[in-house]
Amino acid sequence: MNILHIDSSILGTHSVSRALSAQMVIKLQVATPNAVVTYRDLAAAPLAHLSGAYLGALQSPGSEQPSELQHDLETSHAVLQEFLAADTVVIGAGFYNFTVPSQLKAWIDRVLVAGKTFRYNAQGQLEGLAGGKRVILAVSRGGHYGPDSPLALMEHGETYLRTVLSFIGIQNPQVIVAEGIALGPEQRAAAIAAAELQISALNA
Repeated sequence: MNILHIDSSILGTHSVSRALSAQMVIKLQVATPNAVVTYRDLAAAPLAHLSGAYLGALQSPGSEQPSELQHDLETSHAVLQEFLAADTVVIGAGFYNFTVPSQLKAWIDRVLVAGKTFRYNAQGQLEGLAGGKRVILAVSRGGHYGPDSPLALMEHGETYLRTVLSFIGIQNPQVIVAEGIALGPEQRAAAIAAAELQISALNA
């Protein structure tokens, strides 16, 4: 089994989503000792955001590209191949200003590629091409933005990730959320404990 482990929080060792995603991967490794894990830390090695030059290069694959674009193109190819090769994808996602970190958005922009992870058929209907993958999300939120919260309509992190994954054919990601972690030490500890309990119950 190939496991792709993605972290996007900028908080380092203080990050809850990083701690939870690491526990998820450990659980998977214990169940499948020969699993191969590929790790990408999007905060330590951020991907460039999309540029007009980059998109132009993608639309002219046979033409010679400027040297300054080569690293971007090679990195994007590597990112996409990591995703395509993965059987299971574990993503640690913080919640900044109502949505995912921009570092994670940059990664998503390199994974949602027409003809690779989605396409439109002759009738113009969308077909997701990555439906065979298992995706597990470790989501952390400082406040309470769940379905029963008055702030639920401001939650554009988990909902965005579900939308993105559905677009490429992954309809039922497993999502473990720790929220209320910025509301005090007791709330933080309780949120982490609840999330860890859910991780322990994951089918590895």
